[in-house]
Amino acid sequence: MNYWILVIDDDPANLKMANNILSTEGMRVSCVKSGEAGVKFLQENIPDLILLDIHMPVMDGFETLAAIHKNAEASVVPVIFLTADDDSDTETRGLKAGATDFIKKPFNPEVLLLRIKHTIELRRLQADLASEVEQKTYELIAQNTKLEKISMQICMALSGAIDAKDKYTNGHSARVADYSRMIAARAGFSKEEQDNIYMIGLLHDVGKIGIPDAIINKPGKLDPDEMAVIMNHPIMGENILKLIEEFPLLVTGARYHHERYDGKGYPDGLSGENIPIEARIIAVADAYDAMTSRRSYRDVLPQEVVRGEVEKGRGAQFDPVFADIMLAMMDEDKDYHMREK
Repeated sequence: MNYWILVIDDDPANLKMANNILSTEGMRVSCVKSGEAGVKFLQENIPDLILLDIHMPVMDGFETLAAIHKNAEASVVPVIFLTADDDSDTETRGLKAGATDFIKKPFNPEVLLLRIKHTIELRRLQADLASEVEQKTYELIAQNTKLEKISMQICMALSGAIDAKDKYTNGHSARVADYSRMIAARAGFSKEEQDNIYMIGLLHDVGKIGIPDAIINKPGKLDPDEMAVIMNHPIMGENILKLIEEFPLLVTGARYHHERYDGKGYPDGLSGENIPIEARIIAVADAYDAMTSRRSYRDVLPQEVVRGEVEKGRGAQFDPVFADIMLAMMDEDKDYHMREK
């Protein structure tokens, strides 16, 4: 594995152990004994991944990570925290600060290698996908119909990668995109606007790429710490999609689809028409598909139950105009075809 790993740890024994494990697998390893030394190292060197100890004198792991993020080039390098702590508060704080994963001390060599490999490969995939979507979106403007088809296929592929993270929501992004376009059409949006909202719907959950699989695929209800992590996916989605400067509307779906009409949503607590209109449409479509899809703890909800929830959320969770359109669509769907098959 031709990876370059920076290890930051004040314990020489841990540095030696990590170096031995990683070097044996052919990785290039650089070791430093403090957060300050790590930050200085990154001013001139950009490794593939950073292993960062949490408990260090002078500058601990959280302070070091904050300093790393001030370096534009180093800020994109994935960071895995090394810790002997076994509490959810530390893990939640680390994930919110931007860490990609945690590895418990003492190291299990096999686990260490797998986590490093998976983290680097996922980050490279994210970078490649973001770059590809941005490039194809630019070409779409220049080359019209032919590249429009290519761009759509790329977004479909990316949405499929997002849905693949969650084994219980196969096809979720595509269905949300379909329902959003249907709502937009009934609301009088132009053909171009309908196509735009379809693309926005496809990528509304792109931030879930950065959420640990264990949280996304947890059977049953998330605890408060896990919910705090997953509630960060709109911000992660914005950070990915803002790179696509030629299609800034993509960001609106990713960041704002969990805002509520009554202002009780997240991440910004926007209300009413302060929420971008595309996000207000996607919010209805997203919630509808969540209720009409299977979960680990339940099957597809009966249509009358779903209708009742949409009615209850009208003017509270949902924009009443778009909630009414969804209710009309449901009333026409006599055989309940609008659901996960």
